[in-house]
Amino acid sequence: MAIKILSPQGAIAPTGTWNVGARAGDFVFVAGMRGIDPETNALVEGEEARVRQAFRNMATIAASEGATLKDCVRITVFVTDMARHRPIANRVQQELWGGGPYPPRSIVEVKALNQADFFEVEGTFYAPR
Repeated sequence: MAIKILSPQGAIAPTGTWNVGARAGDFVFVAGMRGIDPETNALVEGEEARVRQAFRNMATIAASEGATLKDCVRITVFVTDMARHRPIANRVQQELWGGGPYPPRSIVEVKALNQADFFEVEGTFYAPR
């Protein structure tokens, strides 16, 4: 089975030694996405807007391989302040998933994220060929 590295139109530009996603068989793995505007490669202003953009960035990668948020089988969320950012993540997920069902999720509080950001989300999607 070959692994296909993804870099679809409309995705953010990687800033280091990583790619935004990969397909292995029927699964699409999306790297940690933050609330970066893919047109400017700058962080979006506003906490809720930034969280929403991070999820949209993840969805863009998945969509390039035919998957939607409903095809997500697992997400991991990283926040720098659980009490402050978990409720925002919950609201945005509820909005984007249309009230559920939701994929399994882990949410982890971390000391720091790249560019002093506060939110990152990575996901795995089922996208049969």
